[in-house]
Amino acid sequence: MHTVRLEILTGPSLEAALPALAGLRIKVFREWPYLYDGDLAYEEAYLQRYRNSKDAIVVGAFDGDRLVGASTGTPLVDHAEDFAVAFAGSEIDLNTVFYCAESVLLPAYRGLGLGHSFFDARESHARDRGFLLSAFCGVLRPQDHPMKDKDYAPLDPFWRKRGYAPLQGVVAQFSWKDIGSSCATDKPLQFWAQDLSPSP
Repeated sequence: MHTVRLEILTGPSLEAALPALAGLRIKVFREWPYLYDGDLAYEEAYLQRYRNSKDAIVVGAFDGDRLVGASTGTPLVDHAEDFAVAFAGSEIDLNTVFYCAESVLLPAYRGLGLGHSFFDARESHARDRGFLLSAFCGVLRPQDHPMKDKDYAPLDPFWRKRGYAPLQGVVAQFSWKDIGSSCATDKPLQFWAQDLSPSP
């Protein structure tokens, strides 16, 4: 049985974890449905936004000193250049939205409840800072995709159990290179959200 501790990473501890987090993203997102053929230099540059955003959160899952999982989040406006178009047809004010960017966890540590802990930490962080919505996005892949993992269990039931639902018409386009591809191609990502207002 693995003993894992969670740690909110800020300042020097966040900076120190970025290379390991970049490696985790490449490893985990290589799996279906992302099939991401990652690049370490891109990853380390991308992750600097968590160092630079005053309201960002990085939650690290450690087995001893080893980073085995992490989740991240920032105000959605910190990603406005990526997602403003997706929200353009909605009435949602981007300033009210906290973006739960990613959760990555090595396979051996799944099924221990860490997914819930990752969301709990980010949602609490967002509420404390006055955000009204918590949102994330997931890639949409064709059901007949030739690289589909037949054993993959979609996370939709997990997300719905936490109170999230798809935002109708809020679909972003993001580009990356799939495993086995020679160039990057656009992928649709469906946004999901939930109200962060306290329960009555």
